[in-house]
Amino acid sequence: MVEVMAHLLGAEALHFEYPTQQVLKSVTMGVSAGDRIGIVGRNGDGKSTLMKLLVGKLEPDAGQVTVRSDTTIGMLDQSDAVDTTLTVGQSVVGDLAEHEWASDRKIRDVIQGLVSDLDWEAEVGSLSGGQRRRVALARLLIGDWDILALDEPTNHLDVEGIAWLADHVKRRWARNAGGLLVITHDRWFLDEVCNQTWEVHDGIVEPFEGGYAAYVLQRVERDRMAAAAESKRQNLMRKELAWLRRGAPARTSKPKFRVDAATQLIEDVPPVRNGIELQRLAVARLGKDVVDIEEASVSYGDHEVLDNITWRIGPGERTGILGANGAGKSTLLGLVTGDIMPTSGRVKHGKTVQIAMLDQQFSQLEDIGADRVREVLAQTKTTFTVDGKDHTPAQLLERLGFQRQHLSARVQELSGGQKRRLQLLLLLLSEPNVIVLDEPTNDVDSDMLAAMEDLLDSWPGTLIVVSHDRYLLERVTDQQYAILNKRLRHVPGGVDEYLRLSKEADAHHGSNDTSSAAGQQQETQRLSGSERRSAQKELSAVERRLPKLQQEIDAVQQQMAAQDPSDFQGLQEQAQQLKELEAQKDQVEERWLELSELLD
Repeated sequence: MVEVMAHLLGAEALHFEYPTQQVLKSVTMGVSAGDRIGIVGRNGDGKSTLMKLLVGKLEPDAGQVTVRSDTTIGMLDQSDAVDTTLTVGQSVVGDLAEHEWASDRKIRDVIQGLVSDLDWEAEVGSLSGGQRRRVALARLLIGDWDILALDEPTNHLDVEGIAWLADHVKRRWARNAGGLLVITHDRWFLDEVCNQTWEVHDGIVEPFEGGYAAYVLQRVERDRMAAAAESKRQNLMRKELAWLRRGAPARTSKPKFRVDAATQLIEDVPPVRNGIELQRLAVARLGKDVVDIEEASVSYGDHEVLDNITWRIGPGERTGILGANGAGKSTLLGLVTGDIMPTSGRVKHGKTVQIAMLDQQFSQLEDIGADRVREVLAQTKTTFTVDGKDHTPAQLLERLGFQRQHLSARVQELSGGQKRRLQLLLLLLSEPNVIVLDEPTNDVDSDMLAAMEDLLDSWPGTLIVVSHDRYLLERVTDQQYAILNKRLRHVPGGVDEYLRLSKEADAHHGSNDTSSAAGQQQETQRLSGSERRSAQKELSAVERRLPKLQQEIDAVQQQMAAQDPSDFQGLQEQAQQLKELEAQKDQVEERWLELSELLD
């Protein structure tokens, strides 16, 4: 007997456009009980617009959305704001008495999973942007909803937080109850949670069965059957499929698609990386010595961040670093790059080592903000070899999804995703033999991630990646290390082993830790005179930076207010610039809070 799922929501002939862009044209879709739908597509193609139309936050220009009368919908918007005058507790549980929410297992689980590290009595206004985002998500998840619509819910979550959210969503409803709509660039999350994928492109919404892995296969088949003109994109996805089938069989065992079709499609696709050849080239460029960290510890006053770390990084190694927020990943990267000196122990760099780092703040682009992209590329080396073929810088940018018309734009006018493409290109063209990537997935969509991974596949050198995106870690690295209890530990079982070890460590500390938060704070405050002066100097620099960022934000907001409402592309670019500035301000505010607590 075929089981019929209850219909929760339907959209018929939806049409929506801005003055200069048609976003959706005659889209008809539906959500039934049991649907777990991932929405994917390039940045700017209409994913968030589609979600807002479906939940009633936007009105379509034509067509209609029909919701079953008793269906409740909860949404996490990218711009969701929390009342900054409320405490964390008031924001999350509202007027519920403590005995009411504390006795509710679901509410306790949400609090533990998302906001257990926050002061329950702290005002939301004192939190960083990422912490406020977690408060907003917790507030939403404690409610009872028939449909959850989540727009980038994994932003500001670490690996543990993302794993918790995936588990929560899977347990939230019975198998044939509830509906989920989720927009995320986290491909592991899509695979773990979703049973359908909607791709938004060219004004339409194309449905696929299964999560990300199944979507990749079906998209390759679609492009092949249609003899798509975009051969570069097709080949990229075939390479991605080859990795999914050969390197991560567990991913493709769950979706309901034909494994023989996948095997046939990739039979002529070589492995994503020729490990032996890359190793040979890496040794030739680097020699045998890269970076040796020997019995190194790093402390700030009495607060120890890393304890007795020994790590010998070899030529051609591709390593992912795992760890919770605040575990010391950035400090470890500082030891590798030489920006941080160990309190004890030593760090030795090989004589031929040239390290390049892609950071979260676009610091490599600060001095060229007023230059045009074309001018910047003219100053770089003329060719770069990928898969045995020479490419010009402009061709590489195009391979990364950069549009030719943007070559004439000034660097400071680019969107966050465009800046990330340019940042990566300039890093590769600088010819380093060691690359360090610190959260490289910010501001980029899944197509850009696939292109980035493709370039890194043929790069012959040592690669170190810190990212909360476990799909990226598993895709571009061959081994993972984790920072647990201030120590660096090899985790042969990858992210799954790390999550198990982290959970065990949390349970152990939870049963033995009797110190108060105030006591822990006092421990971190015992600074020597030189350490206090150094922290004070950094705090002063941060305090000077904050008002400048606010001025830039105010200027963009004024430009948007004065902008011609019909210039949608201009408004969209300014909105992206505003988002990027606000993200920078969040990070600077977070550092200000850390330094202020240290110096109190």
